[in-house]
Amino acid sequence: MDLTPQAPEQLARITLSELLAALSHALDLSEGQPAGHCVRCSRIGVMIAREIGLGEDEIVELYYALLLKDLGCSSNAARICELYLTDDLSFKQDFKLIDGSLPQALRFVLSHTGLKAGLAERFRAIVNIFQNGGEIARELIETRCHRGADIARKMRFSEPVAEGIKNLDEHWDGGGKPLGLRGTAIPIYSRVALLAQVVDVFYIANGPEAALREARNRSGTWFDPELVAALERLGAQPAFWDMLGAGDGLAALPQLPQQSSVPIDDDYLDDIAAAFAQVVDSKSPYTSGHSERVTLFTDMIAEQMEFSAGRRRWLKRAALLHDIGKLGVSNAILDKPGKLDEAEWDIMRMHSAHSEAILSRIGAFSELAPIAGAHHERLDGKGYPRGLAGDQICLDTRIITTADIFDALTADRPYRAAMPVTKALAIMAEMIGTQIDPDCFAALRRALGRVDQTLAA
Repeated sequence: MDLTPQAPEQLARITLSELLAALSHALDLSEGQPAGHCVRCSRIGVMIAREIGLGEDEIVELYYALLLKDLGCSSNAARICELYLTDDLSFKQDFKLIDGSLPQALRFVLSHTGLKAGLAERFRAIVNIFQNGGEIARELIETRCHRGADIARKMRFSEPVAEGIKNLDEHWDGGGKPLGLRGTAIPIYSRVALLAQVVDVFYIANGPEAALREARNRSGTWFDPELVAALERLGAQPAFWDMLGAGDGLAALPQLPQQSSVPIDDDYLDDIAAAFAQVVDSKSPYTSGHSERVTLFTDMIAEQMEFSAGRRRWLKRAALLHDIGKLGVSNAILDKPGKLDEAEWDIMRMHSAHSEAILSRIGAFSELAPIAGAHHERLDGKGYPRGLAGDQICLDTRIITTADIFDALTADRPYRAAMPVTKALAIMAEMIGTQIDPDCFAALRRALGRVDQTLAA
């Protein structure tokens, strides 16, 4: 395998649209939605925007707001598991199918709260939700929406894009959250995004008629009636629904303005990788800062191994995104304080394969994807997802694996407290030759030694 970074001419062909469309599949995982949800929402939203006469610059901003509408969704996953004693992914998926009416809300709570908990624990959770449901919903939505808007700003998107994400759950009649905005006080991007989201969920679940029926039923309450009317006109055309089923790429999307196809440079690519790493690390309180730390330790090892600046930069992207597949793992598993059972382990092991699949959608990451996806492989062949061994595991992966293990040992976990560095290194020394490459471990020790000397100076 050629381990050099992507050449500048290859990188120049990456456009922001292509990159975000690929990475949006990670957000679909976080929401428990079928693959392509955010891409399909972008298609729906762009068509509605054209139908109501939005300008070309507005359509580009709306397109990005739709692709990134779920940027903050990982941030409330742990809280959902804690409050509802449930799997956050199935909870989120099913929650999108209710209309907020009291009978549906009651049925949803009873059918999703504490099903695997003891009777007394389940009863306490249900009583808490019934007594404090409004405040709980506001808290969960506010956390998600504000976090998503903050990350969008860090990705250099405009304030209208960030506001579009922040106000996604506001309703036309003022009954939404977290602020209870009403009518045209709700940003147009938010109004379109909410309608597009509901249309896609019901279209995938039950087809075009169900999607249109749900839009009609919520017109004037959840949705801007003008947008629903535009959807009705579009929905009368078979080509509209054909477009939603035309794969997960950009080919079926109505032609976007030139602004959306501008190639991105290395600095912006780094910013986007760092932003998505924040999405991943927000998933669990025990992974806060994990991707950033693994990236730091990866770079420290690579520096000691005398990698070029270009190769180090390329490898840092792999480290930042190595765990992006964890967005598809429930916090009921990620945050479990006890030992995982075999079924839970099977799900956990899939996160590496998810990471590789997501990153492989990006042409410039074609070599990076398998490197990130193999970070749980072992030299003795007992790792996952493919059971690679020895020389089948490249040096770049070995470096990330070493950094990942070091951070896992020196950070808090649901089943134990963080270890001192000396103890972590002693444990890692026992893994040399089976899990850890000796040269990578030696480079890590040298790097930590230099840091220790600097601190002592």
